[in-house]
Amino acid sequence: MLARRIIACLDVRDGQVVKGVQFEGLRAAGDPAELARRYDAEGIDEVVILDVTATLEARQARAQTIRAVSRELFLPLCVGGGIRTEDDAAAAIDAGADKVSLNSAALADPALLTRLAGRYGSQAVVVAIDAKRQGDEWIAYTRSGSASSAREVVGWAREAAAHGAGEILLTSMDRDGTKSGFDCELTAAVSDAVSIPVIASGGAGSFEHFAEVFVTGHADAALAASIFHFNTHGVAELKQFLRTRAIPVRT
Repeated sequence: MLARRIIACLDVRDGQVVKGVQFEGLRAAGDPAELARRYDAEGIDEVVILDVTATLEARQARAQTIRAVSRELFLPLCVGGGIRTEDDAAAAIDAGADKVSLNSAALADPALLTRLAGRYGSQAVVVAIDAKRQGDEWIAYTRSGSASSAREVVGWAREAAAHGAGEILLTSMDRDGTKSGFDCELTAAVSDAVSIPVIASGGAGSFEHFAEVFVTGHADAALAASIFHFNTHGVAELKQFLRTRAIPVRT
């Protein structure tokens, strides 16, 4: 088993980190640069910035926030929210991002993934899939979780990988912010369908939840926000717990 990654997510609105439950009821969680500094010191493997209202407000993820965060990090930084064009991606990378994450724009124009992968390499192109269960399948949602794409998640994940995406950020909208555990069934369904890494997101509430999604969900990485932001659990302690479960993590 390859080393699993632990990723902190900074959901940003108006320059501040916020967190809600199932994409609603956002509350303040701190300054993005300060949180990034703390996570870097604690041993987080990567940081993701998602400008949660960028697509809805038809604007780019704020360059000043990206620059402020990137100055605090010596590890990979992924930026999403409002990345609609090659120019938007270039602006994020020029501001300090190592990767860009696309959701709505990728669904609208999958060929954009191919163009970005050709320009920056597949490792820099992440497809964010916000998934909601409907009956026996999951449907991908767009526009910060406010609109159904009518696309079935597993099929869309395969298509995104075929178009050049190097990684999938898979969020269970049903579990988001609930601290009830990752959706391991969803994560395994996507992980087993594609050959690129899958980041599990939505529902982390305990160390055990991380172990479950790595073993049962076959995730390559796990992302969390609330349990890190509000000091519920520490990164170093989480990694030590995973080692006791024989799950390899990065030092």
